[in-house]
Amino acid sequence: MEKDEKRLTEHFRMDEFVYSAMAVELGLNNALPSEVIPAIRNLTVRLLEPLRIYHRQPMYIMSGYRSEELNRLVGGAPSSQHMKGEAVDIYTVDRNRLLEDLVASCLNFDQAILYRTKGFIHLSLKKHGVNRKQILFSEPTLKSHFYENVPLIVNKLQRQKI
Repeated sequence: MEKDEKRLTEHFRMDEFVYSAMAVELGLNNALPSEVIPAIRNLTVRLLEPLRIYHRQPMYIMSGYRSEELNRLVGGAPSSQHMKGEAVDIYTVDRNRLLEDLVASCLNFDQAILYRTKGFIHLSLKKHGVNRKQILFSEPTLKSHFYENVPLIVNKLQRQKI
């Protein structure tokens, strides 16, 4: 991939989707298959970059694309969207605000999963098919929500003070 092709948008680069500390440590090949590149571009152009602009704070990709082997080793779901290039785990200073901004922005997304104890948010966007707009919480004490009218979550988040 040429240098000019590595920059997907103003704030995101293709190599952010490939890098994995675990893959480096274990000597795994986490190279992108060509068939996942359109999904990564879709995720970046239609969700991540617009959300980054709306959020006005840095967002760091902690986990993007995963090979099947890497996904298994990190304990990912067997059908993880990470293996399709449709998902990222994002770190930002204020995860609650990022979730609120996602809802307020009215951007399309498949899942937003808040991992409060792990310190990141999983974001996904399907390239094909219907995006579910699911907002989920990884902690068993918090209820997961499936919203048809996603903006309702802003008030719910404020009441739960997560």
